Amino acid sequence: MEQKGVQLDQETFSCLICLDLLTDPVTVPCGHSYCMTCIKTHWDVEDQKHIYSCPQCRQTFTPRPVLVKSTMLTALVEELKKAGLQAAPADHCYAGPEDVDCDVCTGRKLKALKSCLVCLASYCEKHLQTHYESPTFRKHKLVEPSKKLQQNICSRHDDVMKIFCRTDQQSICSLCSVDEHKGHDTVSAAAERTERQRELEGSRQKIQQTIQDREKDVKVLQQQLETINGSADKAVEVSEKIFTELIRLLEKRLSDVKQQIRSQQETEVSRVKELQEKLEQEITELKRKDADLKQLSHTQDHIQFLHNYPSVSALSEPTDSSSINIRPLRYFEDVTAAVSELRDKLQDILREKWTNISLALTEVDVLLPQPEPKTRAGFLQYSQEITLDPNTAHTQLLLSEGNRKATVRRKLQRN
Repeated sequence: MEQKGVQLDQETFSCLICLDLLTDPVTVPCGHSYCMTCIKTHWDVEDQKHIYSCPQCRQTFTPRPVLVKSTMLTALVEELKKAGLQAAPADHCYAGPEDVDCDVCTGRKLKALKSCLVCLASYCEKHLQTHYESPTFRKHKLVEPSKKLQQNICSRHDDVMKIFCRTDQQSICSLCSVDEHKGHDTVSAAAERTERQRELEGSRQKIQQTIQDREKDVKVLQQQLETINGSADKAVEVSEKIFTELIRLLEKRLSDVKQQIRSQQETEVSRVKELQEKLEQEITELKRKDADLKQLSHTQDHIQFLHNYPSVSALSEPTDSSSINIRPLRYFEDVTAAVSELRDKLQDILREKWTNISLALTEVDVLLPQPEPKTRAGFLQYSQEITLDPNTAHTQLLLSEGNRKATVRRKLQRN
C-alpha cells in the first residue's frame, strides 16, 4: 500500500508532456499542470491557429493564457526530489499530443498500439488483448494507430466502406453498391489495393531504373568536365609557349586567344554543369518520390492507400538524356594546331589564319548537339538570302528581284 501511494505521488507531480517531474510548474485555466517550458513550446506550435489547448483534456483557450509559476507546486516537487522520487515510469505509455488515444481508457488515456478497421476504434496494449484472445475478434483487421478511422465510414449510410467503385474511382459501402453505384464496376477495396500495389511496384521499378540511368549520365558528364578542363588547360599552355616566341608582334593575338579559350571553356563547362545539376535534382526528386511510394506501399489501411494513391503515384516526365554521348575528345586541339601554323608563317600567316583560329574556338562542341528547330521562327534563324549568277544561269531562266527570283521562259536569254 505504501509503494502504491508513492507511485501516485510520482504521477501526480509529473509533466504530461515530458513525463518528468515538474520543472517551474504552471497551472493552465483547466487546472492541469505542466513544466513552464513544455507548455510554452506546445503553445508556440499552436500560435498560427490562435487557439491554445490543454494536452490532457483538450480544452481550448483564447487568447493565450498568461503563465505564472506555481510556488506551491514548486515546493512540493522539491520535497519529492529530496525524498528520492523520480518521474513516472515511461512504460505507462500515456498518450501525448501527437499520439493516438486508446478509445477504451477513461481518465488519462494510454497511447494506442493498434487501430481496428472493423471496430473503428483504437486500443492500448491492455485493451487490445481481447482482439488477440477472443475468437470473435480474431478476424478483425488491425493496423497501425490512426486518427483518420472516420474516413473509412460512408457519410451517407454511416457504414464501413469496404468496396471500391472503379467507375467513379472512389471508396463506397455495401449500401452504395446497390444504390447510386448500382451497375458500376465495383471490386473489394483489398482487390483494388492489390491492383494499385502492382502499379506502384511498377512505378518504383521505373523510378529506380531512371535513377540508375541518371547516375550513369552524371558520371559521363563528370568525365567530360575533366576532359574539357584538361584539354583547355593544355591548349592554353601550348598557346602561351607559341605566342611567347612571337614576342611583341604576337602579344595582342596571344591575349585574344587565351581570352577566347577561357570564355569558350567557361561556356561549355557551364552547360555541362547545368545539365549535371538538373539530372542530380531529378535523381533527388525521384528518390523522394520512391520513398513516398515505398511508404505508401506499407500502408495497411486500404482506404487510406486508395485515398493517397492518385496524388503520390503521378510521375513527372523525366529529362531526355538519350543524346548524351562520348565523341572523340578533340576539344581545343584544333586551336593548338592553328596557333602552331600561325607561328611558322609569321605576319602574313597571322593575317590570313586569324579567322581560322576564331572559327576553331567557336566551333568547340563538347556537350550535346543542339536540337533541330521545330517552328518557323526556329528555322528562320538559319535562313540565308540566295542570289543567282546571271553569267551561269540557264538561258531559259529570266532573273529578277535582284537575281533572287527565276522565271522559266521559252525565248532564249542572251548574255
